[in-house]
This record gives sequence, structure tokens and C-alpha cells, in this order.
Amino acid sequence: MARPAGAFDAARYFRGDHGLRFYNTGTAPMRALVRSIHAANRGRWSIDEAMALADQLIEDPYLEAKSVGIELVARYARDFRPALLPRWKRWLARHHSANWATTDAICGLLVGPLLVRFPDRAPELRQWARDRNLWVRRASIVGLIKPIARRSAPLDLLYDVAAVLHPDEHDLIHKAVGWALREAGKVDPARLERYLRARGPSIPRTTVRYAIERFTPPKRRALLEATRG
Repeated sequence: MARPAGAFDAARYFRGDHGLRFYNTGTAPMRALVRSIHAANRGRWSIDEAMALADQLIEDPYLEAKSVGIELVARYARDFRPALLPRWKRWLARHHSANWATTDAICGLLVGPLLVRFPDRAPELRQWARDRNLWVRRASIVGLIKPIARRSAPLDLLYDVAAVLHPDEHDLIHKAVGWALREAGKVDPARLERYLRARGPSIPRTTVRYAIERFTPPKRRALLEATRG
């Protein structure tokens, strides 16, 4: 399925020394491959077999291979169980995600849906926010977006994690926190505004700009001024 980098070059979306390689397949062929693997093994595989394959693919240096593993496991969402959460954290902590796209896929397709089903496990992400690994820290906030949207995790938890992450120096954390706060604002915009006004100078400006995107232009201008250090 590989194609030469040309009109579409996945590498352009990733900065720094990430060590990733790319087949440049595009999303549609990759997802078609996942569907074919699932269909071929539907009657024989449980989530354990899917995880066994994903454990190998997540270590592959190619972005698309990692994605196939994640999307395959996501097809077994009905069988998610709490014991999977620490396994997915190990993927992150061992630097197998190695980039924002794979990390966010793990959060959106795996961690988030598991926490929707088992909301009592969501507080574990408070500890993830203090991890020394960048991808675990990013997952601590992105992993809460789906549970917050589904009302299966309390807003208090997301704001607690956000407060822990504000001093982080990495822009990928600043952007992730802003994204999560923006989603929290869909649930309770007044609370988001109060939070930003109360903590404004301590919040990175990138985070603030992401967080206020859904407010009206006059309100955005007012919040940018009110949160200025």
C-alpha cells in the first residue's frame, strides 16, 4: 500500500527527531486493512488476540502500523476491561506512541471509551499528569475528552488535571490542555470562563487561545485581555 511522498507526505505533520517512518498510505486504505483483518478473524479472535497483534504493531517504527494496531483493538470496545488501561499506559511510557497522532488515537479510540464504561478508573489520570513521559502526560488530559463529552467523568477531574499540566513547558501539552478545556466549555461555558479569569496569568497563552475558540469574538478578546500576565 505504500506510495512515495508527493502530494501527501505524512512527515510534514511531525516536527523534531521523532524516529517515525511513513508508508504514506492515507487513512482510507489503512482502515480498509483493519476491517479486513477483523472480518477474517471475527469468529476466532477475542480482544486478547487483537491486543497480541497490537502489542507488536505499536512498536513498529511506521506510523500506519501503529494505527492499524490501535484501530483493530478499538473494534473490540465491547470487551474492554480495566486491566487494559495500564497496558495502554505502557505503550505510552515506553515511547511506542512517539508522536501526538498515535497518542491521541490511543486516547480517543481506547482510553476514552474504556473510561466511559468504567468511570471509576478515570481518577487514575491524575497520576498520569505527573509522569515524566511526555506522551503519558498528554494522554492524561486527552484521555478525558470523550468521558467529559459523555458526562461519565466529572468536570472537576479535568480541571484538576489541567491545573497540574499548566506549568509544563512542552507546546504539545499546552495545545492538548487547551483542546480539553474547550471541550469542557461545551458542557459548562460559564465555568470555563470563571476558570480562565481566575487562573489566567498562570495558563500558557497557547492553552488560552485553544480554550476560548468557541466563545464569541468579543468574549474571546475580553478573555485574552483578562488572562494576560
